[in-house]
Amino acid sequence: MRILVVDDEMVSRMKMQRIMQHYGDCVAVGSGNEALEAFTEALLNRVPFKLITLDVSMPDMGGTEVLSKIRMFESTNAIAKEDRAKILMVTSHADQETVMDSIKGGCDDYIIKPFTLELVTQKLNKIGLTSIAIG
Repeated sequence: MRILVVDDEMVSRMKMQRIMQHYGDCVAVGSGNEALEAFTEALLNRVPFKLITLDVSMPDMGGTEVLSKIRMFESTNAIAKEDRAKILMVTSHADQETVMDSIKGGCDDYIIKPFTLELVTQKLNKIGLTSIAIG
C-alpha cells in the first residue's frame, strides 16, 4: 500500500512516517502544496496513495483545504468512491469544531496528537484497512 504522510512539523512527520513504514511504501512531505503535488503526480502515474495522513494546521495551506482539494480532484476525475484515498486527519486540536470540519470535508477519521502505533493501528482497522499486517 502507498501512504502519504503530510505534516509541517518535522518531528511529527518523522514519527508518523516511522509508524506507517510498518504498513507500506511511505512518502512524507512537509506542506499542503507538496501534498497536492505528490497526490496528483501519483494518480497521473497510476500509483495512487491508498492512505493519506494529513495534518490539520499547516502554514501554507491548512489540512482541511488540502482535504477539500483532494476530494474535489477525485470527484472531477470520476474516481470511484471505493478507489479514493482513505484520509486520516492528524491534529493537536481536539475541539469539536476542528473535528467536525474535517469530517464534513470528507476525511475517513482523525487522530489526535500525540499518537502511538497502537492508536494508528486502531484507526486503520476502523477505516477498513484491517488486512494490513505489521511486518
